[in-house]
Amino acid sequence: MKNANSAFQPDPTPLHIAVLLLPDSNALSLAATIDPLRAANRLAGKELFTWQVFGIEGTKSTLTSGLSFETAPLQPETTADMLAVIAGFHIKAQSTPALRRLLRQLSGHIPTIAGIDGGGEILARAGLLTGHSATTHWEDIEDLALQFPDINVVRDRFVISGKFATTGGASPCIDLMLHLISTRHSRALAESVARAFIYDPVHTGSDPQSLVSVSRFERRAPKVAEAIRLMEAGIEDPPTVAKIARATGLSLRHLEVLFAREFGIGPGRYFRQLRLQEARRMVLDTSHPLQDIAVRCGFNSQAAFTRAFSEFFGQAPSAIRRKS
Repeated sequence: MKNANSAFQPDPTPLHIAVLLLPDSNALSLAATIDPLRAANRLAGKELFTWQVFGIEGTKSTLTSGLSFETAPLQPETTADMLAVIAGFHIKAQSTPALRRLLRQLSGHIPTIAGIDGGGEILARAGLLTGHSATTHWEDIEDLALQFPDINVVRDRFVISGKFATTGGASPCIDLMLHLISTRHSRALAESVARAFIYDPVHTGSDPQSLVSVSRFERRAPKVAEAIRLMEAGIEDPPTVAKIARATGLSLRHLEVLFAREFGIGPGRYFRQLRLQEARRMVLDTSHPLQDIAVRCGFNSQAAFTRAFSEFFGQAPSAIRRKS
């Protein structure tokens, strides 16, 4: 994580953040941006952070939950110490020439710019992340890397590269804000904020994003958590369960016992279901051809993929796509 960012340096003065909230964003991403800072102010007993929410044209921003927020118009002359761009869905349509131009203008005088969730792709489409490392939500990482080969796209929870910061979603945004609080003020304050939200564990930026929430297994069944991470990393080119067992330092039988205890099924079946769940997400949320989805989810033919998908979900992938 390359850190040469003025916001993420010790500084007792209040930091003012302009929050650009785009329509069809996740309400949790907005809360993950603002609430840790609000909690830091409360716990510190003074104003360490201030913020104002903006929209593209100052109209209402309606989120995926149906909640709407009145927003002030973001202008080229808007001043702030940090700009946080929050986006969720319909990013390509929202990345209008006017918005791209506005972000480039703001980048000229706002010293720190963060892309939250899909906000990283918004920054990429504005041409601001060229030559930088960046991340986005795990669902979109591969597409971002394919569209922008001049960006070093990584699967980290959050990334700071030069004046830019990007996060992989709402939960990693909390991590970024805790990091901001820690570097700007103190680790003790950041840990107090995390405790106030019962947020455990606290992640570093370089921790990988996960398709499955494995934190609940970290203490109870760390080898299961390790195996799941290996499965997530091997969605496209699935390793055998025996290879996963060896990589975790277990016998195949021991790994099977652990998965049966946690999930009631063996690791092979669990891995297959994980790949099929990812395939279903891609069928519903992307326009990729079914043959491409089959390959990306580790199936050696579209026929084998369609058969496995239909058996698990009760419908063919083409039928589910037509209904969406």
